[in-house]
Amino acid sequence: MVVARPRIKDVARHAGVSEKTVSNVINDYVHVSDRTRRAVREAIDHLGYRVNLAGRHLRTGRSGVIALVVPELDVPYFAELARHVIRAAEQCSLTVLVHQSGGDRGHELAALSGFGSDFVDGIILSPLALTSDDLRERAGAPPTVLLGELLEEGADHVAIDNEQAAREATEHLIALGRRNILVIGGRDAPGLGTAEARTRGYRAALSAAGIAYDAAALLPVAAFRMPDGADAVTRALRDGARPDALLCLNDQLALGALRALYEHGVRVPEDVAVMGFDDVEGGRYSVPTLSTVAPDKAAVATSAVHLLRHRIDEANRPPDGGDVTAAAPLSPQDRVVAHRLVLRESTEGARH
Repeated sequence: MVVARPRIKDVARHAGVSEKTVSNVINDYVHVSDRTRRAVREAIDHLGYRVNLAGRHLRTGRSGVIALVVPELDVPYFAELARHVIRAAEQCSLTVLVHQSGGDRGHELAALSGFGSDFVDGIILSPLALTSDDLRERAGAPPTVLLGELLEEGADHVAIDNEQAAREATEHLIALGRRNILVIGGRDAPGLGTAEARTRGYRAALSAAGIAYDAAALLPVAAFRMPDGADAVTRALRDGARPDALLCLNDQLALGALRALYEHGVRVPEDVAVMGFDDVEGGRYSVPTLSTVAPDKAAVATSAVHLLRHRIDEANRPPDGGDVTAAAPLSPQDRVVAHRLVLRESTEGARH
C-alpha cells in the first residue's frame, strides 16, 4: 500500500494553525511567534513532511537550495565545515547541495554559474583555481560567498585572519625557544591566498623577534595532505635540515610530519615542536596530540549562510524596491571570524 505524502494542510491540521502560517514558518517569515513556530516544526517532524522544492520554485522563483562547493570532501576540515554549513542552513530552512570541485577550474566555474540551471539559489565556494577575472565575468549568476581564498575585495568573503593566526602560532614556537622553524606548505609570493597569508604571518613573527628569514625554510608541497607533509619533512631531513620546530599550514600536513619525524627517530616536542592549522578531530587523538590553530568553524558556516541568505533575498527583491522597509543592499562583505591557539603535546609535551 502506498502511503500518501503529508501535505501542508496535514501539517496545519496537526499544529492547529492555518496553511498560510505553515507556509510562513517553512519560508522563515519573521512575524511568527516562537510558540507557533515550535508547534509547526513539531508537526512537520511528527508527520515527516518534506517541502516540495519543484512546487516552491514555481511559486516563488526560489528553490530553497544552496550549494556548498569545496575542493575535497575527504579532507577532514572540509567535511567538518560541511556539517556546520548544513546545520546553519537548516536553521534558515535551506537545503544544502554539497559538491566536490577537486580544485579544478572547470568545476569551480560550473559552480559559479549555478551548474547551468536555476535550481540553486546561491553558492558557498571554497576556491583553489579561480581568478578575480572569473568573478567579474559572472553577471546574472547566483549570489556567491567565498570561503578561505580571497580572490578580490569586491566579493563577499568569510574567513579567519590567516596572517594574524600564523603570526600567533609562530610566536608560540619562538616563545618556546625555537629559532629554526620550517614552514610546511609555505608559499612566499604576492597574492591573497591562504598559504601566502599564513607565510606572511610567519615572516612577521620572525621579524618582530629579530630572527633572520631564510627562504629555504619554506617547504612547498604538491597538496595539503598527510603524505605531502611526510614527504616534505623526509626530504628536508635527508638534505641535512635540523629544524627545532615545524609550522604546518594545515593539520593534515602536520599529521604527516609527525609520522616522518617518528620514523627518523626525532622526538616531538623535545627535538622538534610541531604546530598545525584547522583543529581537525584527528589531531586530538594523534600521538602526540597536535597543537593547532582552531578556526571557529561554526562561526564561519553561520556567517556564510546568513550572508548568502541576505544576498538571495536581495536578488529576489522586486526591481522597484517593493517593500520600502527592506534594508539597503550590503556592500561586498569581508567577514573575519575568530580563531584561537589550541596547545597540546606536540608543542607543550605530555602533562603528568
